[in-house]
Amino acid sequence: MFDYLIVGAGFAGSVLAERLAAIADKKVLIVDIRNHIAGNAYDCYNEAGLLIHKYGPHIFHTNSRPVFEYLSQFTAWRPYEHRVLASVDGQLVPIPINLDTINKLYGSTLTAFEVEQFFASIAEPKETIRTSEDVVVSQVGRELYEKFFRNYTRKQWGIDPSELDKSVTARVPTRTNRDDRYFTDTYQAMPLHGYTRMFERMLSHPNIKIMLNTDYRDIVDIIPHQEMIFTGPIDLFFNYCYGKLPYRSLEFKHETINASNYQPAPVVNYPNEHLYTRITEFKYLTGQDHPKTSIVYEYPQAEGDPYYPVPRPDNTELYKQYKALADNLPQVHFVGRLATYKYYNMDQVVAQALTLFKTLQERDHLTPHLAPDRPFATLGS
Repeated sequence: MFDYLIVGAGFAGSVLAERLAAIADKKVLIVDIRNHIAGNAYDCYNEAGLLIHKYGPHIFHTNSRPVFEYLSQFTAWRPYEHRVLASVDGQLVPIPINLDTINKLYGSTLTAFEVEQFFASIAEPKETIRTSEDVVVSQVGRELYEKFFRNYTRKQWGIDPSELDKSVTARVPTRTNRDDRYFTDTYQAMPLHGYTRMFERMLSHPNIKIMLNTDYRDIVDIIPHQEMIFTGPIDLFFNYCYGKLPYRSLEFKHETINASNYQPAPVVNYPNEHLYTRITEFKYLTGQDHPKTSIVYEYPQAEGDPYYPVPRPDNTELYKQYKALADNLPQVHFVGRLATYKYYNMDQVVAQALTLFKTLQERDHLTPHLAPDRPFATLGS
């Protein structure tokens, strides 16, 4: 008899499996339909010996010290600050838009104060910000919106930004200084030996059993368990009884290049040309020293593995119907991006999982049974 059946071996499921096994001394079975752990963060070595992210780039960043310290029990870190260029008007310029972006794009020599005035002069203020288009146009005007955001968003999401919730483009700031980092979080780093190695350590507890290549529906009525933690699509769990929740998927085309480097930045966005949205070169992320390099093209699509919940009001209402069903199942806990239909970053999923574990601890009056947390690993250690 298992105390918990956990569906999905990504961040949400693995964090909860580790906490329940190591701290609460619970017996856990974690199942995944794929042939590997680590979910979409899975990385592996390709035929050339290059470490790649199979499901596209996963860049760890967080402002949460508890999340960073928790994961540091299972990995040392490589300091890494992510930078992205965008191909616009035949040039590669920094994104998010900053002072250098504007000066390079327009051949100008504006100062930080002057570029702030420039943004103010072209912005189209909106009384109410509802859509992704509203967010961008109200900050930097229509021309920059067309150059950087509109077509990229249409490729990525399959709909115009004017039909997409404001939360999507609100994730990308506009800067008046020369800061070209994609993120400004306090903690920015990559697992020193890769994500998969980190997950292997996380799931190495003797209380945890793992079944891969397994559809939970094939075993849920066969293997005894007291409670379930579900991290897959919530509409799948309820057999799409209210209809399918829309997700965006991706097709990844990996390529090994017989050169030490391919492009001048870890990621280059292509808002206005090509069917793909961006190219990632993994050696920037991993720091690997290798005579060859590996890149991946990302082609957004409507069908395939679900990656991104589509944030629109009608989808939110449909999700609420499924959540009402979920709320009536006290022995099943829904956590993660797909199970809660939220566009979470990795650190947010870890935080959500840790919060659920705390809730279960308090509910069951659990006290730590085994050894305390492993030593905190510092950057570069």
